Amino acid sequence: MMTTASNPYPSLQVLGSGATDSQLIQGLERALQTLRIGFQYRAGRFLLLREIEAFERNGLRQYCSERSCDLAILPAGFDATALKVLAMDMDSTLINIECIDEIADFVGKKTAVAEITAATMRGEIPNFAESLRRRVALLEGVPMSALHAVYKERLQLNPGAELLISGAHERDMHTLLVSGGFTFFTDRMQERLSLCETHSNQLEITGDQLTGQVLGDIVDGVAKNRFVEAACARFDLNKRSAIVIGDGANDLLMMADCGLSVAYRAKAVVKEKADVALDNVGLDAVLELL
Repeated sequence: MMTTASNPYPSLQVLGSGATDSQLIQGLERALQTLRIGFQYRAGRFLLLREIEAFERNGLRQYCSERSCDLAILPAGFDATALKVLAMDMDSTLINIECIDEIADFVGKKTAVAEITAATMRGEIPNFAESLRRRVALLEGVPMSALHAVYKERLQLNPGAELLISGAHERDMHTLLVSGGFTFFTDRMQERLSLCETHSNQLEITGDQLTGQVLGDIVDGVAKNRFVEAACARFDLNKRSAIVIGDGANDLLMMADCGLSVAYRAKAVVKEKADVALDNVGLDAVLELL
């Protein structure tokens, strides 16, 4: 494990099968020199000697992406040994689908629901609670069998998910799933992956059918952030001790000011703000940073 805690500026690490490719490394060296960014290359990381601008971040990420790798831009003073909590979103992050869209598909309403979902994740509908209620209302009368079918037939863990969670547990990290999705799915993920805790929304059910309502307070971006902060506080830590992984706009609050923020196959608004954007490698690549 390497620490860059003493470095006052960001550091870079290539993730993927080509991470040690000499041509890729030399190309990054030339790119940094062209941008007049001083650096030291040690143990697989570029320790930068100044801050980098957004356009420079984007360009360096693009260079790696074109070579089927991803570039982690680790924050100044990054110390992997200080990371004790792993918090993740579920839909399209831990798993491959947006569960609500797939439930809607069973009753012919996927297009209407998916349009609202996509706009919400892009940040075009800022009120997540309103967005969720609108979508759930369209599910009135859906039988519970549809949820079981989504779980059994369509839901898959994203590449590297199991390795990431097991690797976090091997490092004695506290794991939590914080989702704007539903308890029907998060409960099953908790059992399947032995997650320490999960938080999500509870669908109201009457007579084995969805009523189109959500019970209790909505788990939105504010609630997600609150759950992450509470998990850290339980161990007398703050968010700087957390890795937070998400893909949509409602993940931005919990990703802000954490120890390491990771965007997985994420919307542009999320990738722009994240330390690490995973577009080519699996979730388990995060372990390479620890």
